[in-house]
Amino acid sequence: MFFHAISNINRTFWLLVVALSSATTALAQQPTCSLKTDQLADSAELRGFRLGMTYDQVKALIPQVRFGPADPFGVAKTTINPYFDPSIDKVAFADVRTISLDFLDGRLVTLWIGFESSFKWQTLDEFVAGMSKSLKLPAAWPLKRGGRQVSCEGLTVFASLVAGSPSIRIMDEAAQETIATRREEAAAAAEALVVGDQGTKLYYPAGCAALENIAEASRIKFKDKDEAEKAGFKLAKDCQ
Repeated sequence: MFFHAISNINRTFWLLVVALSSATTALAQQPTCSLKTDQLADSAELRGFRLGMTYDQVKALIPQVRFGPADPFGVAKTTINPYFDPSIDKVAFADVRTISLDFLDGRLVTLWIGFESSFKWQTLDEFVAGMSKSLKLPAAWPLKRGGRQVSCEGLTVFASLVAGSPSIRIMDEAAQETIATRREEAAAAAEALVVGDQGTKLYYPAGCAALENIAEASRIKFKDKDEAEKAGFKLAKDCQ
């Protein structure tokens, strides 16, 4: 029985070694891409768009484009529909259905293009093969959320089929991290802020719906709950 137990331990050990070796091999086989956002090749399929463009540069491509105001985090978004908008040049944007643009602080950080059924590459494999050559990216794009994605140094390129036709999304990952950080900081600041009722000596966190019942004249703001409690205020039961 003792030797049988030792045998089982050895078998388990070697199974772990094989599994680790397989995982290491699979990781090594992942396509590598060291391109940065400003090094991505110009591609005819992107119709002149590239990450980092300003509003004015986008407007030079499509004068009809309109930009809304940026949100509190510096993000502005717009969508262009070359296929449906008769005022847009049908030759320059042939086979393009929709273009979505996300800006951060006035710079293009996400580009999404959806193509029509008349586009030259219709299957996902054909599309990935064609775009990898056009953008000078690795040929192998791993599976990702119903499509295929290749990650480079600071950017990701994702291809999928939408309504039966191919689409591509190019994203500046550093910009996405900046947006996420700004949102987290804003959420933390909003959560920290509390409003006190000078009449009841109760305080209400910013996310508590009950603070709407406090008369404006009775309100006093604190930077956080600790400051409120030091001033003699207690947490309202409606917010517990």
